[in-house]
Amino acid sequence: MFDDMTCCTEKDVQRLLTLVGKKRQQQALRFKHLFGQWTSLKACELLLQLWQLTPPLPDFEENDYGKPFLPHFPFFSISHCRAAVAVATDSRPIGIDVETIRHPSQSLVEKVMNESEQVEIANADNPDVAFIQLWTKKEAWLKLQGTGIRNDLQQTLVFDRNTPQPLFTTYVKDNAYVLTIAQAQEIQ
Repeated sequence: MFDDMTCCTEKDVQRLLTLVGKKRQQQALRFKHLFGQWTSLKACELLLQLWQLTPPLPDFEENDYGKPFLPHFPFFSISHCRAAVAVATDSRPIGIDVETIRHPSQSLVEKVMNESEQVEIANADNPDVAFIQLWTKKEAWLKLQGTGIRNDLQQTLVFDRNTPQPLFTTYVKDNAYVLTIAQAQEIQ
């Protein structure tokens, strides 16, 4: 987790570019704004640190849905927003999402949340936080599944209430973001 977003400079982007392969450099530079380039590359630096690798980080491959992976490496998931860069790795599939708190339009809430989630948001002390908490749970869950946002979002997270789900969500009020990690259950 990295949330000191004041480090974003042209000089740091140039430094981070040296830590990744050509393909990832090109992908990062497709972001029009310096901040997008920096967060994309910062996530790669975090992976290098977590795995204690010497740069450059190998270029990612992608599954049929665009989920990045590296053969012969642990599973990983990356997310970034205006407030933070988050990376998770595990020996089993994993998904992570981090989002800045913002006010969603009512049409977005109705499009991506089912009726019970809409009621939960409407009744929350802070509906904006409640929306982002549910959104990050959905996105982390879909990243865990390896599909990305291709499913019916209203039905994402509709689980058997008797089955515990491997979702950990935290709200970092000082930096105004929510982080959710979804982990694969152990096979018994």
